[in-house]
Amino acid sequence: MTLLSLYATQAVDTNADAERGAVMNEVIDQVNAEYPPARLASPSATERADIQERVTVLVANAFRRRTMRPGPQYETALGEEITRRLLGLGFLDLLLPPVRMDISEIAVYSSGLLQIMRKGAVRFDNVDLHPDAGEIWRVLDRVLGPQNKTLNEANPVVYAKLPATEHNPGGGRITALHPTIAPPGKNPAINLRLFEQKPVLPEWLIERGALSAEMMADLQLAMQSGKRILVCGGTRTGKTTLLSAMCNFLPEGWRVVKIEDPEEIWINRQTVQSFEARPKAIGTEVAAVTLADGVKVAMRLSPDFLIVGEARSGEALEALFSAMTTGHSGASTFHAESPRDTVERVITEMGMHSQARPAEIQRTFASAIDLHVQIGIRYDKRRIISIMNVAKELKDGKVFFEPIWKYDEDSPLETPRWNRVGKLKQVWQEES
Repeated sequence: MTLLSLYATQAVDTNADAERGAVMNEVIDQVNAEYPPARLASPSATERADIQERVTVLVANAFRRRTMRPGPQYETALGEEITRRLLGLGFLDLLLPPVRMDISEIAVYSSGLLQIMRKGAVRFDNVDLHPDAGEIWRVLDRVLGPQNKTLNEANPVVYAKLPATEHNPGGGRITALHPTIAPPGKNPAINLRLFEQKPVLPEWLIERGALSAEMMADLQLAMQSGKRILVCGGTRTGKTTLLSAMCNFLPEGWRVVKIEDPEEIWINRQTVQSFEARPKAIGTEVAAVTLADGVKVAMRLSPDFLIVGEARSGEALEALFSAMTTGHSGASTFHAESPRDTVERVITEMGMHSQARPAEIQRTFASAIDLHVQIGIRYDKRRIISIMNVAKELKDGKVFFEPIWKYDEDSPLETPRWNRVGKLKQVWQEES
């Protein structure tokens, strides 16, 4: 039973909301007076339990002084809410591990609506939580403060990280919009994408029908042979999840350098060096560090394999392709809806950045990429749409794709089918 439903069933007078707010403020003031700020900001598990016990006692005492008897269930629920506000992330604590383990994304609308996306789903569902603007601002301040970031009219869009914790070791990525640019502007708009708490297993994708075991075997061979791979798809199609699963196939002992913005892929081995991009710090002389910077640094770290989080800009693509065409094996993701769309978007992005001619970019693409993997959504399910070799020679001046696997668009929802129409090119075949 939720705090709201508990409260709705209590036989209290019409001033109940005001009394509840008064009790909360009284208890919060008392706790702030009794405990040092440092302990409240970062309590140990033992200290948190001690503070929560104290809050429960203070809540009961506050109601007794008001000659109110809302009942032990309600008092306990209110005490837990106060503790979340004091020590945690308020309403978010009800949606984050360990309370909820089934959520991949959380959306707070500027209207007050709150939605979640469950793991494996591609659509949002409403959730019966209604935090007020004050609580949303408090949660944001608690997250952004330690990162020296502020959401205000001068800086109305903020990108931040949800720090990793014992119960949520994957952390998350936060995008926040100030009410002035997010009508109706009752409160900030927030999107929180949670990262996987453990390495994504290939079996997980096979079980959910994203691809077949035979297709995964080809991807395994491609990773183990050091192919240069581009995983492409639209928004929320699972590009990063697929690349994470493929990373399980990297040979033990390989030195892997991972460049991301922000860090999302979790590879369970010691020989991985991560590099995380960062934006320019507003109001300081601290410069931005980009994905392209990371790739340039990585090339001097003697990697056996490069992993680049989604290459979004022409600068990042140029750095990535430069690495791939100088003997570095690796994989990256890119936002595109089809193989041909991939090439066209690459031409646009790189052309705007370097003014290179389309023909030159086409040749660079063919030289840099060995394998193109397309992922999409069919019947609200994530599916690999195609796996294709990238021919090293252009055909009629354009990048030529040689299909290996194609998704059968006529296959039913519960039993997806893929047709093998070619073979994965091996390194020895290309060199012979």
